[in-house]
Amino acid sequence: MPDLDRIRRECFWETTMTPQDILRMARAGNREEKRFIFEKILLNSTHLLNDISIFDLDDLKELVENYKLPQFNREHAAKRKNLVEVFFFDKDLVIDELLWIT
Repeated sequence: MPDLDRIRRECFWETTMTPQDILRMARAGNREEKRFIFEKILLNSTHLLNDISIFDLDDLKELVENYKLPQFNREHAAKRKNLVEVFFFDKDLVIDELLWIT
């Protein structure tokens, strides 16, 4: 189980959310709540792959597929999204600096 206190500190520092709020919204929230939690973790977590696992795999797949890259920090967001795709959904790695040289 991811460290919810650390997730709150790293990703939700500007809110009054509790660790329990984060977990509840990730698991049983509506679509917008799940999207909010997903985006905060995707962009800010220092333990991305572990922390993003608080989502049900079906929800995570939908969140990743529907994620719109922001204009600000676009490259950072794209790389982190690709890491989630590779790790959880066996998609191709497209991050040049992580590809094996052949």
